[in-house]
This record gives sequence, C-alpha cells and structure tokens, in this order.
Amino acid sequence: PALLQALADKVERLYQVKYDPATEITVTAGGTQAIFTAIAAVVHAGDEVIIVDPAYDCYAPAVQLFGGVPVHVRLAGDMRFDAEAIRKAITPRTRLLVINTPHNPAGTILREADMLAIADLLEGTDILLLSDEVYEHIVFDGEPHASAIRYEALRSRAFVVFSFGKVFHATGWKMGYVLAPEALMAEFRKVHQFNVFSVNTPMQHALAGYLQEPAHYEAVSPMYEAKRDRFQAGLARTRFRPIACEGSYFQVADYGAIRNVPDREFCEWLAREHGVAAIPLSPFYQDPPEGQRLVRFCFAKEDATLDAAIERLCAI
Repeated sequence: PALLQALADKVERLYQVKYDPATEITVTAGGTQAIFTAIAAVVHAGDEVIIVDPAYDCYAPAVQLFGGVPVHVRLAGDMRFDAEAIRKAITPRTRLLVINTPHNPAGTILREADMLAIADLLEGTDILLLSDEVYEHIVFDGEPHASAIRYEALRSRAFVVFSFGKVFHATGWKMGYVLAPEALMAEFRKVHQFNVFSVNTPMQHALAGYLQEPAHYEAVSPMYEAKRDRFQAGLARTRFRPIACEGSYFQVADYGAIRNVPDREFCEWLAREHGVAAIPLSPFYQDPPEGQRLVRFCFAKEDATLDAAIERLCAI
C-alpha cells in the first residue's frame, strides 16, 4: 500500500490526475510483464492489435500467444508517428493500439499533437490503448513527456505502463507498474494474480521511500541528455548520420555512407573488426524497409566508454 500511494502521489504531482491506489494502480515484475498481462487481459482470438514498427519485440508475440493478429504499421520518415497510417489500419476487428513514447528503438517521442491525433482516431470506437512509457523520465531538450495520462479521452481507455528499472538504472531488478481505469484494471488483475501473484515486498518498501524525493527521478533526464550530447558530438566526427534522439538512451544512426550491407552483417563486422557493439534495426520490424541502413547504439555508459567508442568509430 505504501508504494501504491507513493505512485498515486507522483502521478498527481506530475500530471494533475488522480488514480485510486487501491483499484487503478498495480505494481508489476517489470514493464514487460505489465505489457504481457495487459495484452492477455483484453486480447482474444481474432482480435487485431495495431503495432507501430519498429517496435519493442515483446508486443507481437504476446498478441499471437492469445490468438490475436498483430497489424504492423511503420513510423514515417526519420521515425515520426504517422496518424494517417494508423487510421488506414483500423478495422472493425481492431481491439488494441500499442504506442511507445519515448520510443524504443527509435529514440523519438510523441508530442501533444500526436496524442490528440490518437484521441481523434479512437473517438467513437471501443478500441483500447496500451501506452508503453517506460522511458518517461528520459526526455530531452525541455520537451514535456506527452503521457496518455494527460488526456482524458486516452486515459479512460488506456493501460499506461512504467518501469522503475529504466528510471533508476536497475533494469535487472524487474520492477514496474501499470495505471488503468478501475474496470480495465480489474481485468488486468485477473491475469496478474496467476502469472505473478505479487511482487517482492522489500523492494516495494524501498521504492516507496525513494519516491518521496522527486529529485531522484527529475535528475534522470539531464544526466542522460548530457550523455546523448557527448555521444552525438562524437558521432558528428564520423561517417554515421544520427537520427534525432529526443528521449530514451538509444541513438539510431544511418551507416549507409560506410558500408552498403544489411544491418545484421554490419553490426557483426562493427563488433568483430572495431570492438563497438550496436543493434541492427531490422529485428524490430515485421517487414524491414528495403535497403534501410540503420543501427541502434546505447549511450547509457560511462563517459570513458562513450569516448573510447567514438574514437573507434572515427577510425572507420
């Protein structure tokens, strides 16, 4: 109860919205478990779920496991949200739309105009929303986090997922939480009760105390923004072309000026020949764009590690 109340207080402080800690907030074993459980709670055989590619790789398998049909829609150029593409993907069988901001792997964010466009798309439908906001406190350049919580038309139909691991640099501890209206949360808890039952109590008490000081999470964005700036300044000296990184701790970059090979092959070459690890973007798509030459770097590293990586990338 202490952690649930602390979360309710945090949400009200940040977004001026009240969630009932007893009926509208559930602590989970990480953000991924929250996503899986939300999908399990509302997706049935034949239901369509719209997923925006590139996408975190847990969405589609969970949909398929419960008999749903993933409907993949791509982000537009430079990884921007495309409301019209979403509109065209909606059918009478659409049950759920999954969004992610800040976005993994792209590093872009949704802004208020995007959220209002989503609200317009869903108005007059029974389509539910799953808003993956695990990088809530890693948003850059003074931009506000455009949470679904801010918009009544969205939060009234939304599961909104967060992660302590992402915020407090402890992803292996597997602690997260989900917010939803009481009726949706009741369905969520029917599944949660049997796939997790409960999350370890000592960690909940520790986090409840830690959340009493807002500086603990308010300091996260400036810390990562400094690392982003450091890494981007280094990339500017290389032949990589970075995509705008507006949030998360991921930097997507185009390597087309270096080698014209598929991204998996490029990442293997980069690791073996130059000792720098990157992730290919193609596995984040159902159908990767032809000829796309993008990789994802993670800059959640010590400054010395970032500097060493840049020196190696400059030599390519």
